[in-house]
Amino acid sequence: MVYDKFWPHVLSLFRIIVGALFLAHGTASIFGVLGGNMGSGASLHLGTWPGWWAALIQLVGGALVILGLGTRPAALLCSGSMAYAYFSIHQDKALLPIQNGGEPAVMFCWTFLLIAIAGPGTWALDSLLNRNRSRSTTAPATRPVGAARDNVTA
Repeated sequence: MVYDKFWPHVLSLFRIIVGALFLAHGTASIFGVLGGNMGSGASLHLGTWPGWWAALIQLVGGALVILGLGTRPAALLCSGSMAYAYFSIHQDKALLPIQNGGEPAVMFCWTFLLIAIAGPGTWALDSLLNRNRSRSTTAPATRPVGAARDNVTA
C-alpha cells in the first residue's frame, strides 16, 4: 500500500515534533524561558520533587527522542513520567482530564508509549547506528580448516 511507504518518514516527523514539544516544556520549567512554569516565567528550584525532576526528564528525554537516540527507552521513561504526573498531580483535582487539566499529561503519556512501541522511524540516530552496526558485524570470509595461513612464522 502507498501509505506503508511513507510510514517510517511520518513516524520520524511525529517523533521529532513530540520530542520538541516535550523538550520545550522541560526547558521552560528548568530555565524559566518560553513562558514556562504555567506562564510565570519562573524556573523551578534545583532538585525539588517532583517538578524539577519531571522537567529534567522532559529536557533530556525530549532531546533523546528528537535525536532518535535510545528512542524506545527514552520514550518509555517519558510516558511513565506523564502517567505519574497525571495520577499524582491531576487526578486528585477531578476525575476527568478535561476537568483536572491533565489533558497534556494524558496525551504525552500515550504518545510516548506509541513511540516506544513503534520505534524511531528512519530519520533517527538509532537507525543509523543499527545500520552501521549490521555492516560491521558481517562475518569475514572464513578459510577452510587446514588451509595455509599468509604471513605466519613458525
